[in-house]
Amino acid sequence: MNHYVGLDVSVKETSLCIVDETGKICREVKVVSHPDDLIEILKDSAWHLVRIGLEAGPLSQWLFEGLASAGLPVVCIETRHTKAFLKATVNKTDRNDARGIAHMMRVNLFRPVHVKTISSQQRRALLTARKLVSNKARDIENDIRGLLRNFGLKVGIIGSAGFAARIRELLEGMADLKAVIEPLLAAREQLRETFTTLHRRVLSIVRNDMTCRRLMTIPGVGPVVALGFVSTIDIPGRFKNSKAVGPALGLTPVLNQSGESSRVGRVSLCGDQMMRTLLYEAAQVMLTVVRKWSWLKAWAMNIAKRRGHQKAIVALARRLAVIMHRMWSDGTVFHWSKEKEGGQVKV
Repeated sequence: MNHYVGLDVSVKETSLCIVDETGKICREVKVVSHPDDLIEILKDSAWHLVRIGLEAGPLSQWLFEGLASAGLPVVCIETRHTKAFLKATVNKTDRNDARGIAHMMRVNLFRPVHVKTISSQQRRALLTARKLVSNKARDIENDIRGLLRNFGLKVGIIGSAGFAARIRELLEGMADLKAVIEPLLAAREQLRETFTTLHRRVLSIVRNDMTCRRLMTIPGVGPVVALGFVSTIDIPGRFKNSKAVGPALGLTPVLNQSGESSRVGRVSLCGDQMMRTLLYEAAQVMLTVVRKWSWLKAWAMNIAKRRGHQKAIVALARRLAVIMHRMWSDGTVFHWSKEKEGGQVKV
């Protein structure tokens, strides 16, 4: 008889439920959230496992890798789909969630999630750390501005390079206040040095990655955007076509249809938030910074004339994702004119 497993994962313990093909609960247990402990139970010869459901979460990549390496039929399932399925349960407990996931596996009612390769996870961790350090340095700068404003000291518009010198200039003759601000400036300087180290690491990876260098032929797409796209998409072949990338990154409108009513809303904002932000920034750079004209910028400017600047940026961000996926799949570079673009302009 076939068996199906549901795993409800928390930081310390995982609720495990095994059901047979008739829906009968065969075993329920709580184990430590570690692949070895789960494998010890699931490798029992009494079970003929068909699917093991694991909800996407902070530990899902690690557990998925461990279970898959052991030859177990594990599936990572989409969080929002799982939440909607489990909503029918009156009492939300770890045991009931594990039961619900097991039944999702049994009736084959789930949406699988792609688990990234180790290299893509490491690259994504690098980009996340880089962004985190940058945000913390900016937060310290804003806090320093706020502290000095209480004493009537206005920093004004100043770049990152001259920020510390400007602060020390304002604090001349104010020894007590300077003793408070100097440690903050030292912390900011340390964060900036860390950011530089991480950014150099990004540049080093991109320099040796042909896919990233090819994507950077698109105007507005720099090393961070290229590396972010490669680490997010991971395997281009998992999309049936390039147009499927836009909805996966939450850059297509939501359709709400019921009976005679059919309303098109804002973009869904589902999927990877960091990648969506990077594409939005790349679209802004193309429209406002890049001076050289291209067929893609002309297309976006026409939308801006008809629908407005903001909608043009979102539309351009979506099309950038589609073009980047097509270039990655085809091994081509960006062409600035339609005549040389050929079939690529149709994406």
